[in-house]
Amino acid sequence: MAEDYYKVLGVAKDASQEAIKKAYRKLALKYHPDKNPGNKEAGEKFKKISEAYAVLSSAEKRKQYDNFGSDNFSQHYSQEDIFRGFDINEILRDLGYGGGGFRSGGRRRTYTSQGGMDPFADLFGGGHQQHPRNMPQQGHDLQYNLAITLEESVFGAEKKLALQKEDSVDEVSIKVPAGINTGKKLRLTGKGGPGINGGPPGDLYLNINVLPHPIYARDGNDVYVDKTITYTQAVLGTTIEVPVLEGVTKRIKIPAGTQNNTKIRMKGYGVPGFKGSAKGDQYVKILVDVPRKLTDKQTQLIKKLSEEGL
Repeated sequence: MAEDYYKVLGVAKDASQEAIKKAYRKLALKYHPDKNPGNKEAGEKFKKISEAYAVLSSAEKRKQYDNFGSDNFSQHYSQEDIFRGFDINEILRDLGYGGGGFRSGGRRRTYTSQGGMDPFADLFGGGHQQHPRNMPQQGHDLQYNLAITLEESVFGAEKKLALQKEDSVDEVSIKVPAGINTGKKLRLTGKGGPGINGGPPGDLYLNINVLPHPIYARDGNDVYVDKTITYTQAVLGTTIEVPVLEGVTKRIKIPAGTQNNTKIRMKGYGVPGFKGSAKGDQYVKILVDVPRKLTDKQTQLIKKLSEEGL
């Protein structure tokens, strides 16, 4: 998940341009490489706050960011797009780094985002590196929300998707692994956006969502199913048939005196383990049906039972 630029700078979403600039100045002064020589963590932080400021300080980029949201924005805008037209030198001069530069490895270097250059390529030593506009770049990664049935999540499945990519439709075959659950992601290498200037394509990430099932409820690798029995079956005990994920039924015993909402475990009848996890179990939740209406005969029998202390 892409970072929220507002949170990176520590400002509200309705913050003014002046507030955004002030927040960036404070953070830039704290994490600037000259103040943290050799500190890679500070250097990465400096990159992130500069990226956030490059977007939020531009009215147009900020508008697009607010409309797209952080994840979609990062899919549509490359680093070059983000820093295009952004001159970090101006604010660095305000911080006291003359000429818009900073010292790294004993040499004075300068930032620029013009001409397709990477504004942070030489953050920690080494010569000033420039990246031509026609340098090959990897394409954008794409996100797709994939809804699957409970059975597909349990046993795996082969799926085909038709993805709209610019002016064409790309058909993608997907193998859904057995045991996968909601919240997991599948990565398809090279199935994302096309590369730039001959660069490799991006990747496609599938966000898995398991649809509700009319019979089963899934919790991790365990599954739950409700079965209703009569009051007398709960009191005297019985045997009932219960469906399992394989599509057949199994007979289980209901002990005498079973209470409402009792859970009976069927070991090993749950979801297969995913990536080394243990196979789950199936739990049968017993619901005791207490009749709302009785016949005259039933009423008399219940009264007799009541007289016996039941």
